[in-house]
Order: sequence, then C-alpha cells, then structure tokens
Amino acid sequence: MLNVLDKTDTEIKNDVLSELKYDPSLNVTEIGVLVTDGVVTLTGYTTSFDEKLAAVHAVKRVAGVVAIADDIELHIPDANHRTDGEIAAAAAHKIAWATTIPKGSVEITVRNGWIILEGEVEWWYQKNAAEIVMRSISGVHGVSSSMSIKPNDKIPAVGMGIEAAIDRSAMLDASKIRIEIVGSKVILHGTVRTLAQREEAERIAWAAQGVFSVEDHLAVKWYPSGG
Repeated sequence: MLNVLDKTDTEIKNDVLSELKYDPSLNVTEIGVLVTDGVVTLTGYTTSFDEKLAAVHAVKRVAGVVAIADDIELHIPDANHRTDGEIAAAAAHKIAWATTIPKGSVEITVRNGWIILEGEVEWWYQKNAAEIVMRSISGVHGVSSSMSIKPNDKIPAVGMGIEAAIDRSAMLDASKIRIEIVGSKVILHGTVRTLAQREEAERIAWAAQGVFSVEDHLAVKWYPSGG
C-alpha cells in the first residue's frame, strides 16, 4: 500500500515527462510514458541507441520510480544505417583510441547491428569504458558485454575506501547504506531514493580495489530529502 510519503503515479508521470523534456538530447514528442505502482514503461521510438539509453537514464533520476520497462523502439534513419562490418571497424577504432582500455583486452563481434564485447580486464571501470564508447557509434542497435574482471594479484585489500567514497558522494545518504564484504564480493544493503542513486552506489562499489563482483540489495524507496 502507498503511504503518505509516496508519490502518486500521476505525480511520477508528470515528473518523468518534465525530466525527459529537460534533457536536450531527447526528442520527447516521440516517447510515451506509462506509470503503474511506480513502474515506468517507456514506449515510442528514438533514432539512436545512445538516445534510447539517455531516456532510460533520465527516468532513473526521478524520485518515486521503482522500476523501468524499456519498450522504446529504434528507428534508425537510412542515412545512419551501417553494415555489421562498418560497425565492427568503427568499434575497433574506438577501442584502439581509448586510453583507459588495455590493448588487446577486448574482443568485438557485431551481429545484426548488436555489438558483443568479450575479453578480460583488471578493473570494472575498464569494462564500463569499453561499453560506453560503443554506444555512440552510428547505426548501433545495442551493446552487450560478457567481459570478465580478473583483478591483479598485487591489488590491495578488497573494498578499501568504499564507505568513505559513499560518504563523500553528493548523491547518496551514507546513513542509509550498509556495506558487506565477503571475499572479493561487495554486498550493498539499505535504501536509496532513486534508481540513479542505486546505480551510483554500484559504481562506487565496483570502483574499489580488488572487487570481483557486486550484489545490490538496495531498495528504492522514495522519501523527502532529510527524511
């Protein structure tokens, strides 16, 4: 049941529409929004994969959203269509020029416009960087990654500085988040106000030295600031 602190679905929908309109990278007239019990369903279409992701990230910033169903379709203009070979060549070029990604660590496959990344890196940020540089390639329909993370044996104790980093974050309320470390795994417990905050807590956990995996048990529970 909803309590007095919960937003209504109508309030959430209005806030989502406002956030989508506020983002200059989005053509909000082509995106539809439905909200049921805090779950936002995005419909309509975008003309690029990057724009599709931008719409989802915009919704994550809205308080009261507990989950997102992304039903946005891609309508890539004819001028932006690329063959799998052209996309693969562009992807290889971007990886080669990315200073944060170790040479030879990423294997690229393109199938029906989808980029599939494989390989092994020592840090989550390297894996994340490889995914990010793929998203803006013209004609891409999607990006998936099965890259693994294998920390260097010389990396110090797992999880050093996570709590301090969360405490420093302007996005997070550290008093509502508890960190548990089991071996090379970090487990997040507690509550956050938005999906974007949950994503930020995961990012901080992954960024810590020696982290091999992250389990996110954070609940998304909207409450007024300071509540």
